[in-house]
Amino acid sequence: MPTFLPRDEDFHPIPALRLKPGGAHALPVADASARNAAAFSADTRVIAVHSDVPAYLRTGDAAVEAAMSDHFLPAGTYLYLSVGESRRNGRHSHIAALAADQTPGTLHVSEME
Repeated sequence: MPTFLPRDEDFHPIPALRLKPGGAHALPVADASARNAAAFSADTRVIAVHSDVPAYLRTGDAAVEAAMSDHFLPAGTYLYLSVGESRRNGRHSHIAALAADQTPGTLHVSEME
């Protein structure tokens, strides 16, 4: 099947998304869970996250909170996450972060399109 996507060294298509205008979020990573204040756009399906400190993450609704039992993101790692689709099993509109080692930092979130 032909594709216009960029390809890796093995000539496999690389799914590529662009940054959504107005879709940048930053939230504190500290010893208490914090979440993005503004919900992701209704048409956002994928987000990219990066933290400058190790963090635990959880996606969910406007009341989501991260805990030490949630998914671990090492410092300096970029991660792409699906926030779901409203037609299927629901869609997550927020992300929460908690510092893994009590060192404060920032989680940067980019909505992709």
